[in-house]
This record gives sequence, structure tokens and C-alpha cells, in this order.
Amino acid sequence: MSYKKPCGPYERFLKRPLDCVLSAIALIVFSPLLLIISLLIRKDMGSPVLFKQHRIGLNDREFSMYKFRSMTDARDENGIFLPDDERTTRLGALIRKTSIDELPSLLNILKGDMAIIGPRPLPSRYLDRYTPEQRRRHEVRPGLSNPSTTNGRNSQTWEQQFAGDVWYVDHVTFLTDLKSIIDTIKVVFKRDGATAEDGGARGEFIGTANIEDLKNDAEGNFMKL
Repeated sequence: MSYKKPCGPYERFLKRPLDCVLSAIALIVFSPLLLIISLLIRKDMGSPVLFKQHRIGLNDREFSMYKFRSMTDARDENGIFLPDDERTTRLGALIRKTSIDELPSLLNILKGDMAIIGPRPLPSRYLDRYTPEQRRRHEVRPGLSNPSTTNGRNSQTWEQQFAGDVWYVDHVTFLTDLKSIIDTIKVVFKRDGATAEDGGARGEFIGTANIEDLKNDAEGNFMKL
């Protein structure tokens, strides 16, 4: 899909260079912490230390997002992964609660997959579930932090988050990004809990069209009884 979103001077000329500079500085500053966390994860959960998730980014392009591992590979007798809460170790819960698991995504910023601030990148399987308006969230690079969810990460509905994402797409400014960075720091220090980008308390994002399909299927089955 090709977009022709109008961009202001900040978005066109400054946002990307600033993202690169700030993420490079962050990687250097946090390099001792990254090394320590890597060693702890290796001891606690084994290898690999990092894992990749397929996400959708700018212009609907798929990319691999890097994060610190927070769960074991424990499976049941049928070889199926155990529930997330049973596989998450104490260390894993801690690094997710403090958002340390997100630090490897700084590499995605340097690669150009992501920005510091933008709509959170969601799983590839969600792509066909958006309405055309919700899909506009992909008109900008996804962000390490999302301005629409820094205040109450798990309390928003999917629809509220996507409305905030689209608002951001139309209001990319230096002041908006600066405020979002400050809000993100506040949230992390308040230890607000792990992000709910994959569902969390909200569950899987089904999408409006899919919900209607489920309703129609249920009605059809009922009429056949």
C-alpha cells in the first residue's frame, strides 16, 4: 500500500535523525545493563537471549521486532506451549514490568523499522482486521513507545488505542514526541506493568469485521437447529 501523507518539517527532516542519535546514545548508555540482563536471562531461561516477533510497520511492511526473552519454552505432554503466566519466570516478569524487555528494540530504530515515538507495532496477523481508518496507523513508523497508551497502558480498549494512533499520525510534532517521551519515563518509573500490545487484559484483537462474521455464523447455526 502506498501513502501520500503530508509531513511537516519536523517529521520530514528531523524526526528520523533524532531517533537514530537518541537510540544510539541509549544503546551506549545502557550497554552494561544490556550485558547483565543478557547473562541473567541466559542463566535463568537458557538460549536464545533475544527473540523476534513479526510485526507490521510503515506502509504495512512486515519486520522482525527484537525483544529480551521473558518466558521459557515449557510445553505440555502434547508439545503445546503452556500458558504465558506459567512460562514467565520471576526475572521475565520483572523485565517486562520495568519495560527492560523493550530495550533491544532500539536496534529496530537504528535499522529504520521503528521510531522512538509512534503507534505500537502489532502482530502481522492483525493486518486484515483493521478498518480502513484504523489501518492509517501504518502511515508512520511504529514506535518504541505509543503516545496513545502512556496514560493507562492496559486500561484502553483496542478502539481507543487505534483512535489515538490515528490522531498521532495527523499530529506528529516535536512537542508531541517530547511530551510522549516524558510521559513514558513517568510510566516506567511508576512501574505501571507490562504493555498489552499483544492483548494482555484486553485479549486478542478480533476486529469489527471479524466480530460481525462471528455473529452471523452464530445466527446462521441457530437458525439451522
